[in-house]
Amino acid sequence: MAKLEDDLSFVPEQFSGRARLFPLPNLVLFPHVMQPLHIFEERYVEMFRDAIDADRLIAMALLQPGWENDYEGRPPIAPVAYLGRVVTWQTQENSHYNLLLLGLRRVRIVQELPPSRLFREAEVEVLDDEYPQSGSELRPALHHKLVNSFERMLPRIKDADELFNQLSVDSISLGTLTDVISYALDIESRIKQALLSEPCVDRRAAMLLTHLQIASRDSRSLSLADFPPAFSTN
Repeated sequence: MAKLEDDLSFVPEQFSGRARLFPLPNLVLFPHVMQPLHIFEERYVEMFRDAIDADRLIAMALLQPGWENDYEGRPPIAPVAYLGRVVTWQTQENSHYNLLLLGLRRVRIVQELPPSRLFREAEVEVLDDEYPQSGSELRPALHHKLVNSFERMLPRIKDADELFNQLSVDSISLGTLTDVISYALDIESRIKQALLSEPCVDRRAAMLLTHLQIASRDSRSLSLADFPPAFSTN
């Protein structure tokens, strides 16, 4: 098994640009987070084994509305996905697997490749976080507003204090902060997908801040996604 620092490292220049696709209808993941997954469908067992034999990379993609009509085939997926690395795994009965996937980067689907395996594959482009020079003077204030907005909601969010204390919010980048909060909040998949799809950190933070401000005026209680997250099944 590779060391954790090897799992965390990712050199885009060494990435082939070919990604195994693992599309799900209701799970949007982000860089900097870790998600347990349970693998049992034959095509995804093959995908997992292929990943383990090679670079251990899997791209999680959100299925577009209407996927129910062609789930066993190749229903449309969102154009931006999450590239993660399998950190560890356990073999279960009947060749099922439990694994932990660590988020590395956003990727844009350039084109899906013709089917040659049971699982889907695509040519992808790595998307780096963008920090425009034009917004650099406003970025510290945006970071502060985002932290304060989330902090004000903590009393309404079950078990959020522990997560917030672990973030070291004053020292992490704005891009990391937006990704961790976006992943942690129990919000609609379409909103999470919009946040995942935005490489510009300033715009992404502004989008998240707007959502938090709207949610803070809602009298209904808010919640975190399961933390630690539960195993997501395919």
